[in-house]
Amino acid sequence: MKMKKSFATLLLGVVLLTYGCTESATRATGVYMLMDTSGTYAKELTKAHSIINYLLGTLQPGDSLAVARIDSGSFSEKDIVGKATFNTRPSVANSQKRLFEKKVSDFVKNAKGSRHTDITGGMLQAVEYLQETGAGSKKIFIFSDLEEDLKKGHIRDFPMRFDGVNVVALNVTKLRSDNIDPREYMARLEAWQKRVEEGGGTWRVINDLERLENIMAE
Repeated sequence: MKMKKSFATLLLGVVLLTYGCTESATRATGVYMLMDTSGTYAKELTKAHSIINYLLGTLQPGDSLAVARIDSGSFSEKDIVGKATFNTRPSVANSQKRLFEKKVSDFVKNAKGSRHTDITGGMLQAVEYLQETGAGSKKIFIFSDLEEDLKKGHIRDFPMRFDGVNVVALNVTKLRSDNIDPREYMARLEAWQKRVEEGGGTWRVINDLERLENIMAE
């Protein structure tokens, strides 16, 4: 009889622990930030650095953050600059954030421009990471002009899944050709919006970076 009670107590404990972990994950936020390093966009990385510092100051224990560069072939762990799920102990979380900031700072100081821009590959990597975190709120921030320039032989023309992911395009600068024909700029935005929304995600563009606070509160 005592053995049955002990087993029942143990089982109840496991259920409560599992439920607690699930609830915690549901409340957590996962953010993946993609940074374009192609061409003149590499000069914009100081702005991206400021955004990452803001995220480090905003994200809470249990939240996850990853930062990666958009490279010639971005569907790879090698392009991740830093990633962390912040510990529930404030002292440990603060140490994680300091280390994270140093990695980003070192990257920005030494970043070299990429010859190609595999935005799709970066998006695939971002979605995969966010799904693995189990976070209830999933966000991709993409700091880019959204002009994809693929290496010869790379295939990226296929549907993608963005289920439950909020994609936010930041600081979408205009190319020289956009000034000649603004329809090119609008076409890029519309193409990515369609791709994200057809994949089950949400899409928005923010060029006023002060509005980030509202996005993080959602």
